[in-house]
Amino acid sequence: METAEIIQNTGGVIGVSWLMIALPLLGAVVLLLGGRRTNGWGHLLGVAMSVASFVVAVVAFIEILGLAEDQRRQAVPLYDFIPGLAKMGLLIDPLSICFALLITGVGSLIHIYSIGYMSHDPDRRRFFAYLNLFVAAMLLLVLADNYVGLYIGWEGVGLASYLLIGFWQHKPSAATAAKKAFIVNRVGDFGLAIGIFTIWTTFGSVAYGPVFEVAGQADQGVLTAIGLLLLLGACGKSAQLPLQSWLLDAMEGPTPVSALIHAATMVTAGVYLVVRSGAIYFHAETAQFVVTIVGVATLLAGAIIGCAKDDIKKALAGSTMSQIGYMMLAAGLGPVGYAFAIAHLITHGFFKANMFLGAGSVMHAMNDEVDMRKYGGLWPVMKVTAVTFLTGYLAIIGFPLLSGYFTKDGIIEATMHVNPVLGWLAVAGAGITGFYMSRVMFMTFFGKRRWAEDAHPHESPAVMTIPLIILSVGSVFLGAFLILSNRLTLFLAPAVGRPKDLLEFHWNSTPGLVTLALVAAGVALAWVKYGRAEVPQVAPRGSFLTTFARRDLYGDALNESLFMRPGQWLTRIAVFFDNRGVDGLVNGLAAGIGGTSGRLRRLQNGFVRSYAMSILFGAAVVVGALLYVGTM
Repeated sequence: METAEIIQNTGGVIGVSWLMIALPLLGAVVLLLGGRRTNGWGHLLGVAMSVASFVVAVVAFIEILGLAEDQRRQAVPLYDFIPGLAKMGLLIDPLSICFALLITGVGSLIHIYSIGYMSHDPDRRRFFAYLNLFVAAMLLLVLADNYVGLYIGWEGVGLASYLLIGFWQHKPSAATAAKKAFIVNRVGDFGLAIGIFTIWTTFGSVAYGPVFEVAGQADQGVLTAIGLLLLLGACGKSAQLPLQSWLLDAMEGPTPVSALIHAATMVTAGVYLVVRSGAIYFHAETAQFVVTIVGVATLLAGAIIGCAKDDIKKALAGSTMSQIGYMMLAAGLGPVGYAFAIAHLITHGFFKANMFLGAGSVMHAMNDEVDMRKYGGLWPVMKVTAVTFLTGYLAIIGFPLLSGYFTKDGIIEATMHVNPVLGWLAVAGAGITGFYMSRVMFMTFFGKRRWAEDAHPHESPAVMTIPLIILSVGSVFLGAFLILSNRLTLFLAPAVGRPKDLLEFHWNSTPGLVTLALVAAGVALAWVKYGRAEVPQVAPRGSFLTTFARRDLYGDALNESLFMRPGQWLTRIAVFFDNRGVDGLVNGLAAGIGGTSGRLRRLQNGFVRSYAMSILFGAAVVVGALLYVGTM
């Protein structure tokens, strides 16, 4: 796997690319430290900092396009973070700039949308501070030129997600969801940390360049261990099996948070980690194969979960879990799949942000109701929201000529090229996607009106609908631009390597036609059950499979049985041992010394006659001993 050499940057906007991170970070600091004095204009500052970071990213992208292909990996040194261990710097290359554009571009649209969505929240200024912090941390994660910098951004994203998911702390469910996301991610973060330690002990460096240059010389077992540890970290951040349980509960945060986490930032971090570490996985085939297994298992699990959720945000969360599974599957294919993984990641950022913000628009009009069984018939009264949501829906199911059609079918075709069994499983996942996403569309915008008596749905203000329109444009056209003529594959080649064979997109391939047929069948089935038929306002009990999906495949129950309950018993045993064992020994020893000293203290009674008697007795004992020794 050959990539372009990393060269030192000498100037231009790339030389000050740290502004991409510094601007939103500055916004967060000002809004958090400024307090109530910034309430009146804090939201505007938050938007301005994100937009300014986007402008820097765009100019840096233009500079990269103006360079020769072998000059497109630019190192920007900053300072010595840990002398002798890690120099902090940025790596501006095709891979990192794609993420920077997505994070700042879609992130800025979410900031703008939030002006309207959070207009009546008294803590709006704090909300925008957390959004800025999230964007800054994610940018550090993808722009750092070493694993230590990545890890700092990784933990910053974890902190920001905790603050945003639990933003409405007065709701016990939000506080619980924030803690759950934080704790589950600590499991993945522990694996990532051990992986970075292993990289340092193996290669003597944590910088990407020196590590990737000699990755092929390391022991195969060590490389496999590193790959699996990095994958564990990726599973936590990207909500892949078995660390997916936090994702659906994370919907307790404000809807713009869901869009930011699911579309532009947090869940994409794991995919970035695997693709960035491609040189390691290239020489660790076992770990690379495990990545594909995790991806295909997660895309099927997320799709099944999405089929049974009545909460519109949780249905979309199951969809995110599934779509990230597609990206992880492609990332596990090696150089042949990297461009398709990133292409789907970018287009997913547009159509999933579109749908989450569309869901927020519906909630905004329906008194924050999230149950789709209490929607229906919203198309005539929310035309802009409905049309933009429709574009996202068509893109994600892979409707011909829309973004998801090119990127997801590209992943399926690349998988068929490497492993047909996994490819056909991905085809099955696409069919399920057609069903559950159509279910969301039909239950929300079509059919009989099932509104509550106090609901008076109306279109959202322009500050919320304009971002939806922009995102819908990307949902329609972006996939074709990235995939056709292998544009993204060729652009990413200096950073991730060029595959041996460039895969051309085939309009009439057998897997593609079967995928379209299954998607159409899924749409038809959803129309029969939720479009044409009357939807009850209370969900029926359903079969075992339905219950299985509603309870998130019993993921929480499994974690409780395997980890929480045994952990509680271990804690009780440890407390008992501590109280009766450790404390008993310490307290017993102290009591023994105290009792002995109390008895010895009686010998020091202060009476001269007692001391004289003791001296006389001692002298007699000494004289007797001497006489006895003398007679021997």
